[in-house]
Amino acid sequence: MIVIVDYGVGNLASMLNMFKKIGVAAAISSDEQAILSADKLILPGVGAFDTCAEKLNDSGLTRILDRAALENKTPILGVCVGMQLLMEGSEEGLRPGLGWIKGRVIRFRQDKMPAGLKVPHMGWTDVVLSKPSGLFEGMYEEPRFYFVHSYHPDPADRSDVLVEADYGYRFTAGMEHGNIRGVQFHPEKSHKFGMRLLENFVNHC
Repeated sequence: MIVIVDYGVGNLASMLNMFKKIGVAAAISSDEQAILSADKLILPGVGAFDTCAEKLNDSGLTRILDRAALENKTPILGVCVGMQLLMEGSEEGLRPGLGWIKGRVIRFRQDKMPAGLKVPHMGWTDVVLSKPSGLFEGMYEEPRFYFVHSYHPDPADRSDVLVEADYGYRFTAGMEHGNIRGVQFHPEKSHKFGMRLLENFVNHC
């Protein structure tokens, strides 16, 4: 069973609907036993980093997720701000992240971007794979995904970078560290590319 972690934020229904489309059993839950017994976990998130970090902390699920991801080695996929929460913290706020992947989330550096290019970055953007991963097994050619964000991850270790994209400059759009994975884009809004990525998370991760 795929469990979409419910800690009070995130586009939960859209993610659940995408799993239904690909014929995979999934459930939205905040139950400790459901999370610990899950085959795979999805950590969603939308909005501001501190808001999501605070809600996750208040939910009491941080310890449970630590146990699932770090002790049980349950495969977990963070999406959008859910991916950002995998890191140590963010320039967007003051609260700490889970710290499972070393590094921080940074705002787009407009001094590195062409004049007139606006933040947030919104829309479809191509991604380039930085290392082999089951998450991109048999992916369609020229993969592109839907993004909506003003911040992006800046991992301390380049070996954690999974995919990159360009928006004024090349930035990290996805990470993979053992059983822990995260993507800045929205697979649940990315049509066939998102469906294939979620199928791969189920079958090849």
